Amino acid sequence: MGTYSTTRFTDWHEVHEAVAAAYFPHEMRPLTTGAASRSALKTATIGSCRITSMRLGAEVSVATDHPGAYGVNIPVSGRFESVVGKTAVLSLPGQATICPPDTRTVIPHWSPSCRLIGFKVEKSYLQHEMDRVLGRPGKLPMQIDLRSGRGASWLKFVHTVFHQVADDAGLWRDSLVLTQLAGTLTTAFVLAATPDEEDSHRGARPRIVKRVIDAIHADPARAWTPGEMAELAGVSVRRLQQGFRECMNQTPFEYLFEVRLERAHAELVSAGPPATVADIAFRCGITHTGRFAAAYRDRYGSTPSETLKR
Repeated sequence: MGTYSTTRFTDWHEVHEAVAAAYFPHEMRPLTTGAASRSALKTATIGSCRITSMRLGAEVSVATDHPGAYGVNIPVSGRFESVVGKTAVLSLPGQATICPPDTRTVIPHWSPSCRLIGFKVEKSYLQHEMDRVLGRPGKLPMQIDLRSGRGASWLKFVHTVFHQVADDAGLWRDSLVLTQLAGTLTTAFVLAATPDEEDSHRGARPRIVKRVIDAIHADPARAWTPGEMAELAGVSVRRLQQGFRECMNQTPFEYLFEVRLERAHAELVSAGPPATVADIAFRCGITHTGRFAAAYRDRYGSTPSETLKR
């Protein structure tokens, strides 16, 4: 995993090179006399995904083919006009333009008032995740709504992951965590960008749920992603989630957390020095220690450290 960030530029050549390295190769042409030094860029790489925050110091035009990857352009402020192939798309804050790979996209007027968050995901990785999540060939729209529902949830998650990975050198630099984050980011994007599908496999739900439950109990510490669970079950992520809600009255990840909690409790009861709560939690697949401590106390009436000392 790597991060690249800069807030100081001396000329437009530096701006061009920084944006190309952080997001996509492109052609950039300043249209006004604004200062390159007012441009700012910050990026975080998460597995096969990359999130980049960009603001430019002058109005520019940009053209790119988005080679080998999808680009999801999310204006945080201002207007963002694009011509994707032959289709004009205007996105305002709360919307996003989806630019397909290897397709000419022209941004005729990118103004200094428009700060952009770019989400880049490799073509093969996204297509593989779409196959696993949807259980069928999928097609992405050119624009998605991020103001409510799944779209708003995904955008909030993008902001959270971006700031954590770019600014925190701790757990968020671990390759195992980053791989899981990339899968979750991409799965959430697919669910936000594609319409609900009709469920035609109701009779298969008990079988698919049991298959995932058995796998969770066999390896609860595995860095599970929604796509991996769905692939194991042989259905889409939506179908698996629906099956768990009908049969278990909870999501697959809520069930996974309960199994991890029970496994951690058993280890805490039987462990002794020099074992630590953090070591046991991590060994059981739990990385959010605050949530773990609160859930553990609710379930068992004591803290993890109190159980370990007994």
